[in-house]
Amino acid sequence: MAETCNRKLMVEVCNAKNLMPKDGQGTASAYAIVDFDGQRRRTKTKFRDLNPQWEEKLEFMVHDVESMATEVLELNLYNDKKTGKRNTFLGKVKIAGTTFAKSGEEALIYYPLEKRSVFSQIKGEIGLKVSYVDEICPPVVEAAPPEQEKKSEAPPPPPAEENLPEKEEKAEEKKSEEEKPAEEEKPPENEKSEAALAEAAKADDPPADKPKQPEEKVVIGKRSDLGLNSPVLRYLAGDRSRSSYDLVDLMPFLYVRVVKFKQPKTDSDLPAYAKLVIGTHSIKTKSQTNRDWDQVFAFDKAGLNSTSLEVSILVEEKDGDNCTERSLGTVLFDLQEAPKRVPPDSPLAPQWYSLEGYPESSPGSDIMLAVWIGTQADEAFQEAWQSDSGGLVPETRAKVYLSPKLWYLRLTVIQTQDLQLGSGNEPNKVKSPELYVKAQLGAQLFKTSRTTVGSSSSSANSNPTWNEDLIFVAAEPFEPYLVITVEDVTNGLSVGQSKVHVASVDRRTDDKSEPRSRWFNLVGGEDRPYTGRIHVRVCLEGGYHVLDEAAHVTSDVRAAAKQLAKVPIGLLEVGIRGATNLLPVKTKDGTRGTTDAYVVAKYGPKWVRTRTILDRFNPRWNEQYTWDVYDPCTVLTIGVFDNGRYKHDEAGKPGKDVRLGKLRVRLSMLDTNRVYMGSYSLTVLLPGGAKKMGEIEIGVRFLCSSWLSLIQAYGNPLLPRMHYVRPFGPVQQDILRHNAMRIVTARLARSEPALGQEVVQFMLDSDTHMWSMRRSKASWFRVVGCLSKAATLAKWLDGIRTWVHSPTTVLVHILLVAIVLCPHLVLPTVFMYAFLIIGLRFRYRQRVPLTIDPRLSYVDAVGPDELDEEFDGFPTTRSADQVRIRYDRLRALAGRAQMLLGDVAAQGERLEALVNWRDPRATGIFVLVCLLASLVFYMVPFKAFVLGFGFYYLRHPRFRDDMPSVPVNFFRRLPSLSDQIL
Repeated sequence: MAETCNRKLMVEVCNAKNLMPKDGQGTASAYAIVDFDGQRRRTKTKFRDLNPQWEEKLEFMVHDVESMATEVLELNLYNDKKTGKRNTFLGKVKIAGTTFAKSGEEALIYYPLEKRSVFSQIKGEIGLKVSYVDEICPPVVEAAPPEQEKKSEAPPPPPAEENLPEKEEKAEEKKSEEEKPAEEEKPPENEKSEAALAEAAKADDPPADKPKQPEEKVVIGKRSDLGLNSPVLRYLAGDRSRSSYDLVDLMPFLYVRVVKFKQPKTDSDLPAYAKLVIGTHSIKTKSQTNRDWDQVFAFDKAGLNSTSLEVSILVEEKDGDNCTERSLGTVLFDLQEAPKRVPPDSPLAPQWYSLEGYPESSPGSDIMLAVWIGTQADEAFQEAWQSDSGGLVPETRAKVYLSPKLWYLRLTVIQTQDLQLGSGNEPNKVKSPELYVKAQLGAQLFKTSRTTVGSSSSSANSNPTWNEDLIFVAAEPFEPYLVITVEDVTNGLSVGQSKVHVASVDRRTDDKSEPRSRWFNLVGGEDRPYTGRIHVRVCLEGGYHVLDEAAHVTSDVRAAAKQLAKVPIGLLEVGIRGATNLLPVKTKDGTRGTTDAYVVAKYGPKWVRTRTILDRFNPRWNEQYTWDVYDPCTVLTIGVFDNGRYKHDEAGKPGKDVRLGKLRVRLSMLDTNRVYMGSYSLTVLLPGGAKKMGEIEIGVRFLCSSWLSLIQAYGNPLLPRMHYVRPFGPVQQDILRHNAMRIVTARLARSEPALGQEVVQFMLDSDTHMWSMRRSKASWFRVVGCLSKAATLAKWLDGIRTWVHSPTTVLVHILLVAIVLCPHLVLPTVFMYAFLIIGLRFRYRQRVPLTIDPRLSYVDAVGPDELDEEFDGFPTTRSADQVRIRYDRLRALAGRAQMLLGDVAAQGERLEALVNWRDPRATGIFVLVCLLASLVFYMVPFKAFVLGFGFYYLRHPRFRDDMPSVPVNFFRRLPSLSDQIL
């Protein structure tokens, strides 16, 4: 018998840290219960330890290897009730099957313990190693002696850790849930909490030797806290075909499948092809001698101008240099009688049709065809010849692209030893040479700081030390080598270099373990095989997320390491329906304008590109795509472009795609399980100003599997843990982001068909770091808009104190008295007022997701010179006069900003002058005022002071003076450091 392969999942429960005390004595006796694929395992109990160490390995059988990625490993941590008051919950962890590593590649990962309900009090983390191993089973024995067969039928004894009776385990869990603390068992009465559903699911678990049966019922569109093993999530992760095209319109297409042609032996050695004619549409198959074409043609039914299809077979005959075509017959079809097919119907079987219509047609000549009316949901559509996108042109086909997987590569340069600083046999004459280390990965080049070697005559004993980190962006598949070079600044020569194989570099997921350091020999060339050695530490940082897009439009925040991946919380569905009133961007045949439009959508590492609809100003794509959502506070980016790459110039180089507009959709602004349909304006910024290029119609739906998981996501850090424990500086982060953008752009440009550099840069907003007067004005008015709320409040208070509306001022007096007499009601009143006001504003919220706002972008009030400056490259290519004018304008703007900064600094310096005795008389007055204030506050109750100050502040205008108050005059007279500035 052939050998079969089994897969086992190995879960090593290592330790836990900083658990919540739950036994009533300031400690906990923890044990873990692990569930996977209907199997349950339990660890031992570690008594009275908030940082328990288990180091236990648990094995699980993987029943279906192909569906392992859709399974979820769940670990629940409990306090043993035998040592405490009750069997209480200590936390849980859920790990998606997509994160399981192969045996030998696993790493110790610390997972934060999650709550089971809103009222749970959980803290700490647990360290796990999860991996799978494939085992080759021995050959199966077909026949065995009766005694052996009877013995083999006896079930093997269960492991010691599974010998607990199932009923006793269920009873303990049920009892422990009944005895849970009050704060953990008060879910809403009319809605089951996640904890209750989870415990109910556990109570219904089959024994460990019987796998769970999958749920049959699928609930879609209801908010529920069903957890990650719910039918809703299984729908989101697997069965997506049910809603593949419900956000778009189904477009009718005429499908013609030409399979093959048979005829008598005459003419069988001549190349032949099939010709399809529908009105003015005519298309040919490949010309070949074997007559087996098996090609599918899809005609847009709305563009057909005939109701009959003519299929003819033609052979090519060569007479010297002349090539003639001869028809072997024709088959006619009435398209009104063509059958209709809608998936999931089975494909239509092709049939044999006899050729007719020509006297020379040979008897017995038949062609195998299939003709049907379908939609873009047909399985044959993607690989078919398409009439609305130019046929089989690769640059016009719909494609899905994936960004390369990015890592941060950290190179720590520690020190060098045994450096041979001379060139050849000549000794180095410089007493104190300066050295630095240069490292290069692909096009990225970074250098350390300079260090001076000791002044001894022999430099062989000098050991220059740096201890500096150099961070690179590495993309899979990795560049072959990281080149490390030691440079001598004194003579400008290289001391030596070494190469590190990137694929062999260690990987880590957190900062709890340092990667190993290594020594590498430095090679100076063929004549200098050894010039010293360098001590470095190299590792691939899997605990970071490599930012490859602008921070304000990020669409993915997951860590690079596979082991740190999380389970998706929902599904994003986008239907790209069509566009209307597009403007022409090029000419066709030099006579009229045309547009060949397509759409690119980007979310996370997945890019989708629709097919190009040629020569239409109102194209209809009607294509639908899906993405997994891991964080709700992310942004979907959609761009519309004119295809200029499917045509090449005289030199054979493709053209460039022209951008028609872009829109963004923030997922946090979408209601879950709701469809948003609408048309959005496409505005593009050109050197001549902003221009509306048309409108795009899309449909968006955000499906969420667990409402509780969605709410918990708002309390989690936006980026992985390493970004906070070992953060990068702002300047370094910007450099790494632009390096990542360049790598993604280069990789996608090398795809087939290529996603152009101009397209990727436009989608990633790669020019946000460039200076723009328009963006500066937009940012300034955004700041003013935020401060205007405070200005409105200050104006309202000024109206109260100046008695503009007397009844309102009287009511404020009454409110002041109430606050003084009942101060304990201040905070409850403020928060209740906020609850009512914000709750009432829910009715007036935005019903349609907001996209790019031209008014907020300040595109209508910007001059042509400012736009030309924004489109200018770096370094500039403009004339010296233009640069001088722009520089003078920038100097004027910077001068105003300089004055503002100086005024802000002066106010802070005046506050410092109060206590620094820079003005002895002013500080003396302030000291006396402090003394009198202390005596007054000692004798006068605080409530009386607040009430008196409030009445004084709200006094009638007839009791006010028009001049500034004494405190204001005193503060303005305090000295600042402005008079000491040159």
